[in-house]
Amino acid sequence: MSDERADESQFLGVLNTEYFVLQGASNASISESSSRSSLYLVTLSSALVSLGFVSGASTDLFLPFAGAALTTVFVLGWFTIARLIDTAIENLRALRAMARIRRYYAGVHPAAPPFFVSTGDDASDAYDMLGMRSSRRWVVGTMASMVGAVNAAVGGSGVAIFTGAAGATTPVAVLVGVVVGVILFAAAAALQIQRFKRAFPSG
Repeated sequence: MSDERADESQFLGVLNTEYFVLQGASNASISESSSRSSLYLVTLSSALVSLGFVSGASTDLFLPFAGAALTTVFVLGWFTIARLIDTAIENLRALRAMARIRRYYAGVHPAAPPFFVSTGDDASDAYDMLGMRSSRRWVVGTMASMVGAVNAAVGGSGVAIFTGAAGATTPVAVLVGVVVGVILFAAAAALQIQRFKRAFPSG
């Protein structure tokens, strides 16, 4: 009997250690997501300020400079989106594992269940921790979607600028830019959904 209690105590110690490791991994993924999002937005802000200076100083240099600056920001945006999806998946995996451990904690003592509320499903518990629903609608609330929306505006604006420079009227250029922006955001959202489905086939 004493051996069983010792084994149970040792197992709980291992679980506690794993829980803290998972908690650290979750915090690290969130921290990286915030850092990458901030880096992208700072780069975009700097590029827009530079475009303002160039447009006032030299009209001839504006289009080449805008092409280089917006392309750089746009490519960085896609790199950022891809990594933000990775970190979101890493965070959700950690939260699912933490949910399993919490369910075990709930069965350790008769008085424990009220302190470890669970739906009995790893995915549902993980989404509850994030305050999200386990459906396609959650995609609009992630950092990857935020950067995807901004990057879509960057891509659409760039296309509109160069469409207008090519001789198109302003309404046509704006319409083309809007259409491209919508397509780019849809592509970012579709990529995110696809990656999450691949990582979590069961939902």
